[in-house]
Amino acid sequence: MGGRTATKAGYFDKLKGLLEEFHSVFIVTVDNVSSQQMHEIRHSMRGEGVVLMGKNTMVRRAIKTFIADFPEYERLLPHVRGNVGFVFTNGDLKATRDKILSNRVAAPARAGAVAPLDVYIPAGNTGMEPGKTSFFQALGVPTKIARGTIEITQDLKLVHAGTKVGASEATLLNMLNISPFTYGMGISQIYDQGQTFPTSVLDIEEEQLLKAFNSAIATIVAVSLASNYPTLASINYSFAIGMKTSIKNITAISLASNYPTWPSVFHSVINSYKNLLAVALETEYEWAEISSLKAGIRDPSSVAAAPQADTSSAAAEAPKEEAKKAESEEEEDEDMGFGLFD
Repeated sequence: MGGRTATKAGYFDKLKGLLEEFHSVFIVTVDNVSSQQMHEIRHSMRGEGVVLMGKNTMVRRAIKTFIADFPEYERLLPHVRGNVGFVFTNGDLKATRDKILSNRVAAPARAGAVAPLDVYIPAGNTGMEPGKTSFFQALGVPTKIARGTIEITQDLKLVHAGTKVGASEATLLNMLNISPFTYGMGISQIYDQGQTFPTSVLDIEEEQLLKAFNSAIATIVAVSLASNYPTLASINYSFAIGMKTSIKNITAISLASNYPTWPSVFHSVINSYKNLLAVALETEYEWAEISSLKAGIRDPSSVAAAPQADTSSAAAEAPKEEAKKAESEEEEDEDMGFGLFD
C-alpha cells in the first residue's frame, strides 16, 4: 500500500514539474499504438518534448490538486477521457504536431475494429487456388479462374469507413496480405499558456487573422459612429476625418484672410501665377513662356496655320509630280516611234 502511495506521489510531482517547465501540452490519443511504437515516438521527441502516459483517474486527481495554485489547469480536465496521454513541449507547435502525426505504422485489419477509412480490394491475380472461390463469392467479390488461380476482375470496396470490420473481411484481407490501416498518435486538443484549442487552429495563416481583425475593427467603427458611443477605433476614424476637414477649413480661411499657412501656400502660389498671367496678357510685359500664348490669343488662326500650310504645299506639289511623270511618258513614246538613223 505504501509503495502504491509513493508511486502516485512521484507521478503527481512529475506531472506538476512538466506543467511548470513546459508552456504547451498536446493531449494525444493512443488507440492501437503498440509499446514498440510508443518507444519510437519517445525517442523521436527527445530534446524537443516529453511524452507522459497515465491512468485517467490518477491524472484527474493530480490536476485537481494543482488547481488551487494554478486555476488554468482546470481547462485540461474535460479532455482527459478515453485512451489519452500528454506530450509536453516548448517548441514550435506546428513542427511538434507534424512530428507527432508522422510516426505511423501499417497494421492488418482486425475483426471488430472500426475502420478509419474505406478499404478496397484491387483487381488482379491473387495467386490462390480455385478451391477458395466460394470464400470470395460469399463476400460478393467478382472473380474468375485464370491459369489455375483466382483472379479478382474489378476493384471492390470491401469495408466502409466508420463501420466495424467483420471476421470474414478481416480474414480475406489477411489472406491477400493487405494491411489497410495505419496507426499512430492522434491529437485531440492542444493546451497553450492557459488556453485549449483544436489542432485545426494551427492551420490558420497570419493573413487570415489580419483580415478578420480588420473586418472586426470596421464593424466596431460602424457601430460606434451609428450609436454615438465612442471607442478607440471610432475616435481614430473621426480624428482622421476631422483632420481632413480642418485642413480644408484652414486653407479657406488662410486664402480669405491672406494669412499664410502651410496648407494654403500651394494655393497662394497658383493664384499668384494666374494673376501674373492676366497682367501679362493685358500689358506689353512679356517673357519667353508667355509670348506664344499671347500670339495665339491675338491670332487664333496662326495656331492651326502651320499644319494646314504643310498640307497645301503637299497638295500643290502633287500636280507637279504628275506633270513631270506625264512628260517623261510622252518623251518615251516619241523615242519609241523613230529609229536611230531616220
